[in-house]
This record gives sequence, C-alpha cells and structure tokens, in this order.
Amino acid sequence: MQNYIGTVISTEDTPNIYEFKFIITSNVKAGQYISVNTNEGEYIGKIKNIIKISPYFQNPDAVKEIEKTGSSISEVFPSDNWEYLIGDVEVIGLFNNGNISKAYFPVTPGAKVYIAKNYILEKIFGFDLENGLNLGKIEHHNLDVKINMSKLLKKHLAVLAMSGAGKSYFTSVLIEELLDKKENEQPAIILIDPHGEYSGFNDDLNYRKKVNLIKGKDFKISVPTLNAEFLIDLMPDPSSVQKRELRRIFSIVKEKYRNTAYNLDKIIEELNNDEEIKSDTKNILLNFLEDLNDTGIFAEFDNPSLEKITRQGHLTIIDISDITELREKRIIVAILAKKLFLARRANIIPPFLFIVEEAHNFAPQQVKKENAISKNIIEKIAREGRKFYACLCLISQRPVHLSTTAISQCNTHVLLRITNPYDIQHIQESCEGITGESVKILPSLKVGEAIVVGEAVNFPIQLKVREMKSKFRKSDVSLEEACKKFACEKLKFEEDAKAFF
Repeated sequence: MQNYIGTVISTEDTPNIYEFKFIITSNVKAGQYISVNTNEGEYIGKIKNIIKISPYFQNPDAVKEIEKTGSSISEVFPSDNWEYLIGDVEVIGLFNNGNISKAYFPVTPGAKVYIAKNYILEKIFGFDLENGLNLGKIEHHNLDVKINMSKLLKKHLAVLAMSGAGKSYFTSVLIEELLDKKENEQPAIILIDPHGEYSGFNDDLNYRKKVNLIKGKDFKISVPTLNAEFLIDLMPDPSSVQKRELRRIFSIVKEKYRNTAYNLDKIIEELNNDEEIKSDTKNILLNFLEDLNDTGIFAEFDNPSLEKITRQGHLTIIDISDITELREKRIIVAILAKKLFLARRANIIPPFLFIVEEAHNFAPQQVKKENAISKNIIEKIAREGRKFYACLCLISQRPVHLSTTAISQCNTHVLLRITNPYDIQHIQESCEGITGESVKILPSLKVGEAIVVGEAVNFPIQLKVREMKSKFRKSDVSLEEACKKFACEKLKFEEDAKAFF
C-alpha cells in the first residue's frame, strides 16, 4: 500500500515538466523521493524544499498594524489553525513498465502524492542489486546504494571534499567492498597513502591476509627494469641532446650488465667515463642522476615487485607518510604509475584501481614543470586508462588545485562537504553531471554524507556512507587519546632512562 503524503496544487508557474508543488498532509522531509500516478506512468520526483505558509502573515502592512495595538496576530486570529506546508518537488523522470523516460507532460493539479517505492528508485538510479558495491543508504528511504563496479571505476572516480568531511572513510568503505567481492571478480588495488591513514587495514583480522603494506622508505625501484624514458620524464626541461645521450648511456649499461643487477651508480659511472659526451651535457646529467641517487629510491631490485603489488583481489598500501620531501613522493608516484600503466597495457598484470590520496599534490593544476613530475602520467591514465581497465581514483580536499584534465576525465564524482567557493566553482566547471541543486547542498552536508553524480548513477543521489567493517583507523584516535598516549610514552621513557643510568 502506498504512503499518501499530499496533493498537487496549481501555482502561477507550476506544475510544469520540471517541477511541481503539493500540499503536505503527512510527515515528510526534504530530500525524500515521491511519486504521482498518471496515465503515462509514475512521475518520480525529489522534495528539494519545504515551505511553511500562513495567510495571516502574508501581508506585512496588516501584521505591522496589528502589532502596533500590542497584540499578536495569533491572539486576534486563529493563525495556528491555518498554517500549512508546501513541498517543492524537482521532477526526475517518468517510470512506466520498468522503463525510465523524460517527463513530457506536467502532473495534474489535484493528483495524489505518495512516497516513492524502493524498487522504483532502484530502477531509476540504476543500482546493481546482485553485484553492486554497497556504499551506504539513501536517507529517509532505508535503501541500500548498490553501485555497479564497472560503472563506478572503469571511467575513473574522483572523491572530493574539505578536510574532515569523510573522504578517507568513504574510500575505506569502497576498498572493503572491493576486497569482499567474489574471487576473480576483483581488481588489484594500489593506494598512495601520504598520511598513513589506511594502515589499519593491515591490522584488521578480516582483511590483513589481503593487504600488503609497505613504508615509503622501504619502497625501491629497480633500475634494470627502467629505460631512459622513465628518467627523462623526471627532468624539468631536458634538451634533445640530453635525452639522446641519456638514452645512449642507458643502452650501454643495459648491454654491459645484461645478466647482472645494477643500480644508478653504474649509470653514473658509465656517464663519468664516457668520452663522447660534451662536458656541459655530462655535468647536467651527472647532477640530475646524483640527485636521484641521493633519494635512496633507486636500487638493484624492486621492493615490492610489480607482481606482488598487483595481486588480484589484494590491496597494496604505499605509505609515504615517512617521506618528508614532496619531490621524492612524486617520483615514487610517477614511476609506479607509469609501470602500472605500461604493464596493464601489455596485459601483464590484472585490471587495477590506482587510488591517489591528496591528488592535488601529484597532479597539480598550475605549477612549474619540475614540480609536476607525476602529473603527466596521471593525466595519461585518466585519458587512456579506461581502454585497458587501468582505473583511477583521485581524492582531494582542494579540487581547485587539482588538474582540470585529470578531474574532467573522472566520469563519476563522489562529493562530500565542500564550503570553499573556489573549489565549488571548479567542480561545477569540470564535473558534467552535477546539477545546480546538488551544488547548493554541498556546504550543508554533514560528515559522512555524500552526493554521487556521473556515469555510475542515472541521476545525482545523496547518501549516508555506511559504517566501516574494519575498525582500525589511525585517524579515529581523538586528540585527548593522542595526548594521553604521548604522556604515558614519555613517562615510560623517563622511567626506563632513569633505571638504565
């Protein structure tokens, strides 16, 4: 039985094919979805606003004159008995025989309004009830938001919000859903974690067997697996001569140490001893290579191996919170991303999801080329990755600083609370699926509330992110708990030091 909540009314501008208003006769809330039965099918809409009206307070002059007498209107007239609520509805579409279409005729004034049925909403939004990722619920409807994995990830995903709004929490829920999927239906998941927020997955009994956690200082890139192009991408503005000579030196070293592991020292040594190269070019390349060598990132062997990083149905967390230099972090992201993309294009590794936290640091919109060494490969994956099932998830608290090229190639956006007007404007300009109504809601979203727009859903939806299954999260520790922990550790250190001396 349908839940009757009101009657469509006629105003100067409504009903029309885009919106209508109705007198509310039952308890409803803004954000709920409603339906109206017509000969064409069921019109589905969303209550975008609720307005309270009283005819006794519509004339300001009359209110002012009565208040002058020292009495209130409620004392003179039965104003409380004449208050009523009007629901302002945005029409989503027409549902008929399991099909969804655009509304071509307005609803009829006097038609009854009901709460929309869940099975219709599932069809309207395009949820995948059997295999979808359960990311949360549509509020006021107790309806699980189950989104098809391919629709959500294949054409890339952006998770955007201000700090503390729940980006990492949502991403953790997404990772849980991917790890819990049926065997052989899961991608490999590779996560760049700049703040160590996701290391709790490695401590959770339900997920630790599927997690590979590696600290940034332990991450190594095998020089023998690289060619000169990998390093040329890291150079700020290489000349054609510098590129040519670096390629030549690489070829010599690869041939000389064909069956032997080697590091950057061998490249530097060969460059130093080479007599063909001009001194100016040699000095520039030597400075560049020695600078790279000093980072400690490059070695004889990969750690971990690409095969281990890209195990299907597993999560690899690259925790770079122990690296202070942003340039070193960008080098890791640049080379790892390129290796992943090339290996996937050659079908050597399984389809993967590459998650980049603080993406505005790795694919910045407007910075000098030397500070954007990971930007090109991220944009390349954003443009071309979908063809090879190389999926990208960009997470950022400053969308205005994130590459427009990268963010515009993300066909689905998950938007949590955003208040900065420049960030909101940037999202409007780069996100095709977002509506004016969704933009208005962004600053008022509560922590853990999100709007999903784009390829993954037929219409923008607002959801409450579900509770995480895994419980270990570094960011869950309160300030009070962190202070107590430090005080206890300090006291223990002082006692141990006293006992030692």
